[in-house]
Amino acid sequence: MLIASYNRPGMGDVLVTMVNNGSGEQTVTTKQNVTEIKDAQGQLLGYNFQNASQLLPDLEGHRGQVVLTEDQVATLNQAIQEAGFATPLVADLSPKFVVGYVSEMEDHPKSDHLHITKVDLGDETVQIVCGSPNIENHVKVIVAKVGAMMPSGQIIWPGELVGVESDGMICAGRELNLKNAPDKPGCVILPADFGQPGDAFNFEKGNQLF
Repeated sequence: MLIASYNRPGMGDVLVTMVNNGSGEQTVTTKQNVTEIKDAQGQLLGYNFQNASQLLPDLEGHRGQVVLTEDQVATLNQAIQEAGFATPLVADLSPKFVVGYVSEMEDHPKSDHLHITKVDLGDETVQIVCGSPNIENHVKVIVAKVGAMMPSGQIIWPGELVGVESDGMICAGRELNLKNAPDKPGCVILPADFGQPGDAFNFEKGNQLF
């Protein structure tokens, strides 16, 4: 997993990369223009790259999540190596917003509004706890997979909701800033012919749903 974000007006000329979710104490080490961030157990959480536009000129004018190409990751890894850090980044080009099919659904045993769903993503089936009032069994939905960055900046990590494992999020249209999406609770129920499970979600086509 590799999540990258760049927002020069908000954070300066810094590219933020994350490979793991971390909480608690962290170790931060800066060498040259590279900052390595690790958790208390020594697990790499990510790197920050100062003067990032000098490394990757294509970042100029970009705001928000950046999907790094293999060539861009290779450039960053060269900077990591030159700074004396050991762990390289690994490119991740897999789509993070995909079509999902709800193959199973049951009520959450400890909640009066949450549901435990099994969602077919083509090459895998994931468990997602969903509180959407209109979620149903045997429908197609939009799934933000683990590693997705929402338009709000929220990152989808593996987690739990009321004690039940949840690996991803079933999305509402307004959460994805889809055009004319209703401002009310409820996930997007996709038409039956809207792609196959695991297909990358087509945002252009999605803007025509409402």
